[in-house]
Amino acid sequence: MHQDIYTLSSEIVDETAAAIPTLATSLGIAGYDHEWGDLSPSGLEALADLRRDQLRRVAGLPAAADQWARLAVDVVTAELERDLGFHEAGEDLRELNSIASPLQDLRDAFDQMDTETVEGWSNIASRLEKLPGALEQYAESLSLSQERGQTVARRQVVEGVRQARNHSGDDSHFNTFPAAAAGVVGESLARRIEVGVASARAAYGTLANFLEQQYLPRATERDGVGRDRYVMHAARFLGSEVEPISTYEWGWSEVERLRGRMVDVSEEILPGGELADALELLLTDPERAAKSQDEFRDLMLERQEIALRELDGTHFDVPEPVRAIDVKMTPPGGPLGAYYYQPSEDFSRPGTVYWSKGDQQQIPLFDEVTTAYHEGFPGHHLQVGLQLTAGDRFSRMQKVMVWYSGSGEGWALYAEDLMEELGYLEKPDYVMGKLASEMLRACRVVIDIGSHLELLIPDDQPFHPGERWTFDAGVEMLEAYAAQDHDLSVSEMNRYLGWPGQAISYKVGQQAIRDLRSEEQSRLGGDYDQKAFHARLLEVGAVGLDTLRSHVRDA
Repeated sequence: MHQDIYTLSSEIVDETAAAIPTLATSLGIAGYDHEWGDLSPSGLEALADLRRDQLRRVAGLPAAADQWARLAVDVVTAELERDLGFHEAGEDLRELNSIASPLQDLRDAFDQMDTETVEGWSNIASRLEKLPGALEQYAESLSLSQERGQTVARRQVVEGVRQARNHSGDDSHFNTFPAAAAGVVGESLARRIEVGVASARAAYGTLANFLEQQYLPRATERDGVGRDRYVMHAARFLGSEVEPISTYEWGWSEVERLRGRMVDVSEEILPGGELADALELLLTDPERAAKSQDEFRDLMLERQEIALRELDGTHFDVPEPVRAIDVKMTPPGGPLGAYYYQPSEDFSRPGTVYWSKGDQQQIPLFDEVTTAYHEGFPGHHLQVGLQLTAGDRFSRMQKVMVWYSGSGEGWALYAEDLMEELGYLEKPDYVMGKLASEMLRACRVVIDIGSHLELLIPDDQPFHPGERWTFDAGVEMLEAYAAQDHDLSVSEMNRYLGWPGQAISYKVGQQAIRDLRSEEQSRLGGDYDQKAFHARLLEVGAVGLDTLRSHVRDA
């Protein structure tokens, strides 16, 4: 009996969950929360062999029966080829950066695990016990990439050492586990957790020593990865090939446009003052800030819930499971910022917006309101939720594993536009926050491309004209143009330099959606239906931009 893409896709998800247990945890697939994947060179090659076999099986399927089956084949094939290309370029052996590498993944996996039951804590204990072996395999792969002359930049290693030391130190989040387990587990399991915490902390200390003493001395001093690697990495995030020089020039035009709007709005906030003064007021005025992380969390959750109630049925049709959303604060020690974590496959775990504010208690609100709509509803939460509830139209793999930040982050940034249009940024403060958010993404375009390709800043710009990009120049631009505080700007620059091509996906994706909307409005004139346009845009999920454009234009 011949398989179809939907049956095969489900098999691929199960096979991948077994090979990458941390992925299974993030997807809410039970049975793997006590394990780690094999991060050694042989383990990465075995995963690549699995991808090759999966591609072979997809290619051997009979012809797709309809447009959705054809889409499923195209999306699954692109996802497998993307992962395999990353491996064949040796990139999986040198995954070390400040935000999205095994260094963070192995620690962050615990945040998604069950802490309410004995079984959940038993799984946590098992992972704590096995963490030294996983980190040892990770170091083995980094060593091999170093032997091949494929090291990452010194700056990323230094930040990796800092994070590993934090996970091994007295302030390690691992230290909170015994108290959290108290009252849930018995004496024997409690002891396993205590011993496991000590073992996990020691393992991160060993990794820190390896990075500092063996890897760092041979790390490259150059932050930029060069044009070829940059284009390859950017395509993984966009699902479309980018031309970096023209995109760099367009990014500067967006910086200029947004700067003009920010000056205009600053006059509403502080009449007669300068833009810098208005931004300083928004950042420092205690009356414009939450007084604690608990208060901040409650305010951001309330925003989500109001938007869901009011926009469901009028601007979007929101399935019932997607109407549940949560907001949480992360423990100190990791990179600062906000991010969204999708629901489990069965929605037993709701979609959640996480904010990382370190030790900060007084939190300015002006730029966080638009962040709430970006990360939550109607941004990531709506798009991911619709993807998960797509029913028979989507393959299982497309529902739970496929997410390109070009269309995903592009939609979320476009959602900020939409919430301004709909009046949800009801204060000039929040409009300024939205403009600062978009300015941040425009700055990312010029900083990311400029830094990795070692380009010059245009002579006609007021910001360091004719100079070559440096780390400090990037930090300065984020502070002066995008109203980012210093610590967050440093964290952002580490992120861009360690994650080439990801930072541009927000603005490039947003513009792709804006262009599609303009095309639709021009084509339909008075018959243009914005709710219908958004439904068609979202019904295909967070696929590559090339696939998204084809779907919207051909529908």
